[in-house]
Amino acid sequence: MFIKPAGRSAPTPFSRPSPDEAKGAIETLLRYIGEDPAREGLRDTPGRVLGAWSEYFSGYGADADAELARTFEEIEGYDDMVIVRDIDFISHCEHHMVPISGKAHVGYWPDGKVVGISKLARVVDIHARRLTSQETMTRRIADSIDRVLAPKGVAVFVRATHFCMSTRGVNKPGASTVTSCFTGIFREDDSIRRRFLDSAV
Repeated sequence: MFIKPAGRSAPTPFSRPSPDEAKGAIETLLRYIGEDPAREGLRDTPGRVLGAWSEYFSGYGADADAELARTFEEIEGYDDMVIVRDIDFISHCEHHMVPISGKAHVGYWPDGKVVGISKLARVVDIHARRLTSQETMTRRIADSIDRVLAPKGVAVFVRATHFCMSTRGVNKPGASTVTSCFTGIFREDDSIRRRFLDSAV
């Protein structure tokens, strides 16, 4: 069985457990925390968890580059940034496997071709629906857009709350984390980067 990992690296072969094996693992975890997997309220929990995980981690079965492949080259002389802001996402921390909840703001400056704006939200969703860190997710969103569209530049700004920080450990529910990634014209020109941040954030 092959599953394409995050990014562009080649698929890595490994033995993927069967659904029954995965359900067995969930039952083991339930016993680990002191629960009885056989009690009425938990009998169907392993199957429900697998169903939820298929949604949470659907990014492993999707290709962000393919989402951006259909472009439009007739932009009638448009020469400015395109921004999609307030893209809600839910991801999961690769360290504790708990949710990361936030908003992404994505911009790019076309260089001859544009993409449907819904595709930018889809790219965020694909990279978010994997076990990841916020820093890695932010960079991979920018990398996908930069690689496929070859624009004059890409800008990504993400603000999120990490449940591993707000519900455990230091228990700081009001804290948020900000990450950004800029390429091309957004990295080189302070005034253009500021325009993006003023418009997006």
